[in-house]
Amino acid sequence: MKGKILVTGGAGFIGSHLVDKLIGMGFFVRVVDNFSTGRIENLMHHIEIKNSALELIRGDLKNPNDSYEVVKGVDVVFHFAANPEVKVSTISPKTHYNENILSTFNLLEAMRELEVKELVFASSSSVYGEPDVIPVDENHRVAPISVYGATKAACENLIHAYSRLYGIRCVILRYANVVGPRLRHGVIFDLLMKLAKNRGKLEVLGDGTQIRSYVYIDDAVEATIIAWRSGTKNYDVYNVASVDWIDVRTVVDIILNELNITNLSIEYKPTLHGVGWPGDVKRIALDIKKLKELGFKPSLNSVEAVRRTVRHLIQELNLRFA
Repeated sequence: MKGKILVTGGAGFIGSHLVDKLIGMGFFVRVVDNFSTGRIENLMHHIEIKNSALELIRGDLKNPNDSYEVVKGVDVVFHFAANPEVKVSTISPKTHYNENILSTFNLLEAMRELEVKELVFASSSSVYGEPDVIPVDENHRVAPISVYGATKAACENLIHAYSRLYGIRCVILRYANVVGPRLRHGVIFDLLMKLAKNRGKLEVLGDGTQIRSYVYIDDAVEATIIAWRSGTKNYDVYNVASVDWIDVRTVVDIILNELNITNLSIEYKPTLHGVGWPGDVKRIALDIKKLKELGFKPSLNSVEAVRRTVRHLIQELNLRFA
């Protein structure tokens, strides 16, 4: 084994795929997850193996003692624990404060006390808010319009301070919409679940012109590893996305095409400015030139990533649309 890595939120969507990659690279991986959004099923293929390179701990980073215990003895921390639902932050801001900011502070304190000197953090394109132009690079102003985005920006600032004060090497990854197998939130999952209940009518939040970049999970994980291993600065930030972007109407078209649904009533439900809910961003796409300079090249564009995700989820969730 090459060393011990802690993945917080390792039973979640991105986290579990990252665990797969790290174990495949020969690392011993400790996962901590409170299972508020993570799923044990995402890790069962490791748990069922005798002498697995996985150590799974049910713990909560909101508890300082849990944070200390899971950091003890590791060499690197991949911090992917968070509540991923942007809409939740509108209804329950405290949830995102606790799951994102408080947990990150406790983790950083444990790393400081135990002198763990390497951190990779899963941030989000939501920190940019509503950009004037797209795509945005890493130098764009940080001006979130959702509590979720604000908590991610706050975590970035905390991490930057700990990096400067205590010599922790930190890599910040601002992900676009990551999609693929095991996905259990976001527009693709939501639309599929609605169609599974009623294939005659589909309600779509927003006016359908919202623009996003969709990056496939395999590409997102590959980008994560490249940024971690190739970056040279003590603190650095990278956008993670595909090379293009599409609107929500295109996502709807892809789903309906994959399901061979033609006779359908579609109702778009926009709020102010055509978005789906307060705090939703109308247009966001990321410039990934900085990451490409390290050798990253996405294998799928946004349309391909969405299409492959739809196919996986239909099988994975055993959905019926008859």
